[in-house]
Amino acid sequence: MHGSEHKDGVHSTPEEDPRPKLWPRVLGSIAIIGFMIGLMIGRLTTPDPVALQQIEVLQDGVAVWFNREPQLHGEHIDGAVALLFNAQGQAQHGELKLNGKDVRWRVQRSDKGLLLNLLAARPLHGQWRGATQDGRWRLEVSLREE
Repeated sequence: MHGSEHKDGVHSTPEEDPRPKLWPRVLGSIAIIGFMIGLMIGRLTTPDPVALQQIEVLQDGVAVWFNREPQLHGEHIDGAVALLFNAQGQAQHGELKLNGKDVRWRVQRSDKGLLLNLLAARPLHGQWRGATQDGRWRLEVSLREE
């Protein structure tokens, strides 16, 4: 066996195994199954997105109901009250009375979530506070004239 020449029809190196290689297929199948199970577990543990459920008109403001607490950013801009919620929901609008005068409110979608605007013919000042109530989150916006 000093070379790879034929001697009686026998080579010095073994022939390749004609059976298929199953080990790479097994590892690939395990990887795919693990990935799919990970996706399913991730889907089950992801919380529901924050959603606007309803808006109630109060005597001196509005109450905004969500399924859970959203991120909130509020400002007073030129006599109007603007609240930006990191939530999903439908565009809505309405009107309320504050000291016998009209105040209009509108919820509209923006690229960062939902925007609630409260606007009147005179400057408004708003205070808001939120709390969990009946398994939902309620944000109460109280308005007063400046």
